[in-house]
Order: sequence, then structure tokens, then C-alpha cells
Amino acid sequence: MKDPNLPLSHVTHHAIHVLAREMGVVNTMRFLNQFSTGSGNYTQKRDALFQDLTLENVLSEVRRMSPPPLRT
Repeated sequence: MKDPNLPLSHVTHHAIHVLAREMGVVNTMRFLNQFSTGSGNYTQKRDALFQDLTLENVLSEVRRMSPPPLRT
């Protein structure tokens, strides 16, 4: 399985079989369930969510939520 030109579907199929063989079916499914393709239009949702925010608003919120720096 060292052919770099394999279609992605073949690579995925092989990877799932390797995971199942090495980790078992249950843990393979647990691993795969971490990932999803999502749905909807992310760009539209993002634009609507952040339409009233400026860069300074975002930076201010990040600073507010960040823990203080550690002292050495």
C-alpha cells in the first residue's frame, strides 16, 4: 500500500481496515465519530455571526478571556 497515486476513497477504506484491525471496531468507530462534514453554509453563518464586530472587539474579548501570563 505504498502507491502514492491511490484515490482518496481507497486510502480511506484501507485506513479504516487498519484501525479496526489494530484498535478494534468499537474504538475505530469512537475515533471516526469525532469527525463530521458539517452542514449549511459556513461563510454565511460566520458573516452573520461577526457582522457587527471589529478586529478591536475580537482582540479585546480574547484578551479578556485569556489567563494572565505565568511569572517565572
